[in-house]
Amino acid sequence: MEHGFVRLAACIPKVTIADCEQNLREIKTLIDRAEAERVDVLVFPARSLTGATCGDLFYQSTLLTAAERALAALCAYTATIRPLVVVGLPVLVGHRLFDCAAFISRGKLLGIVPTEPGDFDEITLADETVPFGADLRFLCREHPALALGAGAMVQAELAAEPEQLGSAEARRQRLAHDSARNIAAIVYAGAGTGESTTDAVFSGHGLIAEHGHIHAETARFQPDSRLVYSDIDLELLQAERLHAAYADDNTVRTVPFSLPPITRPLARAVSAAPYLPPGSLDMHCREAFTIQTAALWQRFEASGCKTAVIGVSGGLDSTLALLVTAATFAAMGRDKADILAVTMPGFGTTDRTHTNARSLMNALGVTCREISIVKACEQHFADIGHDPQVQDITYENTQARARTQILMDLANQVGGLVIGTGNLSEMALGWSTYGGDHLSMYAINAGLPKTLLREVTAWLADSKQFGAAISETLADILNAPISPELLPPDGAGVIRQKTEDIIGPYELHDFFLYYVLRYGFSPRKIVCLAEHAFAGRYGRSVLIKWLEVFYRRFFASQFKRSCSPDGPQIGSVSLSPRSGWQMPSDAAGTAWLIELDQLK
Repeated sequence: MEHGFVRLAACIPKVTIADCEQNLREIKTLIDRAEAERVDVLVFPARSLTGATCGDLFYQSTLLTAAERALAALCAYTATIRPLVVVGLPVLVGHRLFDCAAFISRGKLLGIVPTEPGDFDEITLADETVPFGADLRFLCREHPALALGAGAMVQAELAAEPEQLGSAEARRQRLAHDSARNIAAIVYAGAGTGESTTDAVFSGHGLIAEHGHIHAETARFQPDSRLVYSDIDLELLQAERLHAAYADDNTVRTVPFSLPPITRPLARAVSAAPYLPPGSLDMHCREAFTIQTAALWQRFEASGCKTAVIGVSGGLDSTLALLVTAATFAAMGRDKADILAVTMPGFGTTDRTHTNARSLMNALGVTCREISIVKACEQHFADIGHDPQVQDITYENTQARARTQILMDLANQVGGLVIGTGNLSEMALGWSTYGGDHLSMYAINAGLPKTLLREVTAWLADSKQFGAAISETLADILNAPISPELLPPDGAGVIRQKTEDIIGPYELHDFFLYYVLRYGFSPRKIVCLAEHAFAGRYGRSVLIKWLEVFYRRFFASQFKRSCSPDGPQIGSVSLSPRSGWQMPSDAAGTAWLIELDQLK
């Protein structure tokens, strides 16, 4: 279970009704296939040793005895088999017949779990006396996070549900819902091929769900035995339960089993863009934009401000902030002339970004102002005795603070609210000037990582909801390099200060940020996930290099986040010091860097 991943399989055997020996052969075949695929846990359908549709034959002692013999033979067969096997069969206990799941590990029958309560704590079956009851939890000795049964993070669902119109989709939705509600993984194995079609049809549907998502499923109505497997992230589920303060059930009876460690490639899809959930990109971008406009509307209602003041650079962040502001004013029925958009060219401003800023402001119909910061910065350099030919951190930050002062003072003049443009990624990396663009009166992009912010802007461009002319400008803004434009351009007037060349690709930093904040994963695991997500694009050494940059900047920049302005949370990750991320500004990242260094 390297990095907390457990490989679960739903196994659907082709059954022969009431022929336990033949069913045992099919089950053994699937076990062998699963063993070859290095599966950890195998789940078979309800009553798979007998067939689920035996009807009144279940009351025949001959069938029950045959099922018990098959169970004993299956236990013996697993003596040299690594995975835990969960198989269904009918069991007679006292004067009652129970539909049960038998848990088997390395030649031993661990326990029997009935689908309905019984009056017995243990029973003797297949010449073994074992625990019996729905309160059993089967716990792995080598990997305590791996447990199945009552209240555990892995649930085995042995089923025999007739297939009807719409039942497959209903099943998917139910499993997704149940796995999310219980913060668990569910392996669903449904009876299928070979079951009686006298009055119903069984599809042999096998599914694996994890915390609201279906990770794998079999094709239905197949003629042969089959299995499907997926790697489930137990560390992810642990983190979710920790954040949810999940109440564990202390009344369960624990049954230990062994699962020797194993190394294998990851059998799981890992998205390179975890901030974009599976589904419609259009829907998610629309939702993000709607959240932003609703938040800004409420802030204007609460503040009583009449005017929005926003700096527009012609870059991606200020572009989206301006579009959000324009949409908000339209929704509120306010005149867009009450949006004061200011472009403030400086030493690094290029003709391309300046033109895009002016085009965007003019096309939106907002009040436009252009205030150069060059003379003010030159005067400031003279005042503090700084050589303007030394293009260092003082040279850069002077410009950011000059722009912020202009915006704040203009807001005081017009009774306005300064709209911040910085995004979540910049907050994580400290890529802002303290007392400069770090500050605003409402940080409308604070909940959007750079990658998602780009997608929302691209969606606005494609939808042309602000008009074709603005969409053309947006397309050029999206194609421009990301830059703070604080250093002069090259001789051809082209941007030479490119953010991602300095601090690394935003797609990597957003990936790192998601797993550091959302789940608290270790550097070792994040590198593993990144290798899988960005295979063929970034090598291991490159991933480690930029992850080290991320950790160093993340820990060093908490003092900025500790006094960051208000801004709406958009996704599941927030760096708000009030409700999102609380961390001492003087915390050391040594332990994370040491672990990362060990991977080099």
